[in-house]
Amino acid sequence: MLERITRSITSASIFLAAYFLLNIALRIALPHTLDLDEAEQSFYSQYLLAGYGPQPPFYNWIQYAIVSVTGISMWVLSVPKNIILFGCYLFYGLAAREVLKSRSLAAVAMLSLITLPQVGLMAQRELTHTVALLFATSLFLFGFFRTLRQPTLGSYLLIGIATGIGLISKYNFAILPFAALIAVLPEREWRSRLIDWRLLPAAVLAILIVLPHALWLPDNLASASAPTLERMTAEHLAPAGLPRIGQGLLSLVIAVLGFVALPIVLIAAAFRRDFFRALSSSSPMIRVIERMMVISLLAFVGVVLFAGASDIHERWLDPCLLVLLIYLFLKLETANIDLSAGLARFRPVVPVFMVVILSILLFRIVGIQYIGTYTRTNVPFSGYVAELTATRKPVLIVAGTKFIAGNMRLKFPDVPVVIPFFPGPGVPEYADAKGPVLVIWRGETADDPTISPGFANDLVKSGIHLQELKTLTLPYLFGDGKRSFSIGYSWVEGGAK
Repeated sequence: MLERITRSITSASIFLAAYFLLNIALRIALPHTLDLDEAEQSFYSQYLLAGYGPQPPFYNWIQYAIVSVTGISMWVLSVPKNIILFGCYLFYGLAAREVLKSRSLAAVAMLSLITLPQVGLMAQRELTHTVALLFATSLFLFGFFRTLRQPTLGSYLLIGIATGIGLISKYNFAILPFAALIAVLPEREWRSRLIDWRLLPAAVLAILIVLPHALWLPDNLASASAPTLERMTAEHLAPAGLPRIGQGLLSLVIAVLGFVALPIVLIAAAFRRDFFRALSSSSPMIRVIERMMVISLLAFVGVVLFAGASDIHERWLDPCLLVLLIYLFLKLETANIDLSAGLARFRPVVPVFMVVILSILLFRIVGIQYIGTYTRTNVPFSGYVAELTATRKPVLIVAGTKFIAGNMRLKFPDVPVVIPFFPGPGVPEYADAKGPVLVIWRGETADDPTISPGFANDLVKSGIHLQELKTLTLPYLFGDGKRSFSIGYSWVEGGAK
């Protein structure tokens, strides 16, 4: 059965499609409380903007376009994400097929993406912009390898499309095309690809895709970069000077090991001695991929040395190291070793990982009382809504955070949900509201719904004056009943005072 699945990209794609359908079904079956990234998408889907803050807007644009047609729902948040993830696997398989002679090996490389923790598990748990980045990276690899092997106008345009999408998915994607360009230079056979006239329309296409966000970026550079720089530098944790550089380099090494260790161990265990013999094999394509990965990682070393980064996250390495599995299987194939025994041992890894990942996604919510760490999805938003709207319905909701705003937007799809001063100054909807307005927030901790001074100040600046502050506390979903989550709220009448 598994051998039939890995005979071709088509068979493997059908198998993956079934897996992603199971992921969609599981998310629909779980509580419809949104995690942070899901809540952001729910809230942002009300607006079509050139930029939304620290993350580029590609995923937001996709979500906005779909919500504009279908309205907001759990389906609309889950299905596009899984389609984009499926596209990541599909184009990764097509990229593998460009460099691997064996169609079966290309299919296995495609399926083995699930062994990368950042792709198999983390992308399913809560990430959105990173999902778009993974898709763009796979698409770029497909266009890049296709151009090296058999250049056409279409392959160059594919690189342009992938570059444009990547740059407005995550800013760190910029490392990948730069690394690919430098990696090709030493190879005389492919150097001509860099001075081909077809590279010009590809560049134009990439610029056109990026242009709306690029025009927005200069005037909003602080809001776009400050949160990421703050996470990277971790100023409250890292000392200055050489100790910070040392901490940053150590963080990079740990991130790289965390990214690559599991798939390398699994492939080494499956192919055994053949894996270690294959490590010395080489070819022009292998050398290009090696340079791409090295140059990408050197770029992060530069970020540590010159930008003061001291905390590198694994997911930031996605565009640098996603190609790893293609690289490893290309090494094995180039070594001219009989891989049948190793493939037979490796194939069961994929369905096992699928079952494990689905089990983790389920148990982290429904088995939370045994784990002890409650997730955002365990917050009882349906219960809050039932309590808050038992006697009246809001015509406008003013929320203190995107987590609250996105969840309220999902529960009240026909009611505007706003956050003060996003996307523009003030809350203009409040001045025009004809009826009750619900102001809702969460505190610094789960059991403390105290309104933050910043949110309270923003409300006053927006013309909203709270008369009575109330608290609503409910136990976590699937919890032991001893731990609860609290929100603060207040009802006010619409209209500027």
